Amino acid sequence: MTSGLIRPGALGRQYCTPQAPPERPHAAQRDDGHDERRQVRAGRVVDEAGGLAGRDALEGERKQVTVLFADIKGSTELIEGLDAEDAQGLLDGAVQVMMDAVHRYEGTVSRLLGDGLMALFGAPIAHEDHAVRACYAALALQDGMRRYAERVRREHGALVEARVGLNSGEVIVRLLSDDLHMDYTAMGQTVHLASRMEQLAKPDTAALTAETLRLVEGYVQVRSLGPVPIRGLA
Repeated sequence: MTSGLIRPGALGRQYCTPQAPPERPHAAQRDDGHDERRQVRAGRVVDEAGGLAGRDALEGERKQVTVLFADIKGSTELIEGLDAEDAQGLLDGAVQVMMDAVHRYEGTVSRLLGDGLMALFGAPIAHEDHAVRACYAALALQDGMRRYAERVRREHGALVEARVGLNSGEVIVRLLSDDLHMDYTAMGQTVHLASRMEQLAKPDTAALTAETLRLVEGYVQVRSLGPVPIRGLA
């Protein structure tokens, strides 16, 4: 498959930069002050996903989305030698930077992964420009991580770098809940390929598939990686 690497152009290497990006494309400012540390807030999903209730929540429905995966490269080595509280604080700070970038462009954090996350753009909040939002979020995430990395370097002498993977396509989304918790999740090959792209991305970069690139041409600049073999895919 063909893929590309996106990166802010500060160093003039493999990159993408938004062309005069809005703060949030076609979105109203959100200043509700609510705590967004929960993976999915029940009220937000119920109010804005609407139809995903009852049987649909269990069976799932098909959606066109962009999936974003992000993690800290070498997190095990990064926290080696730190006490448990410092290690948890370092990782929590990094994940908070990631969540802030996702929420800035109205993505939904579907899954927290300890040293990273999975996010959806286009569901449960529908956006036709979901791929553009995901790319802008990836750039904002890396920008925020560079600032956070400088703080960590001063405080702990450690190097923190994130990598991001993006893919767009059809997924099956489901709303899973019990009396205490509600999760909005997605399944399908689109999700797996986004995860693979994250694994292929170099630290401080974001890699995207040709499917995502097709939806964002004219909004981002991308340096091609050329054909990349993905194990398990024809």
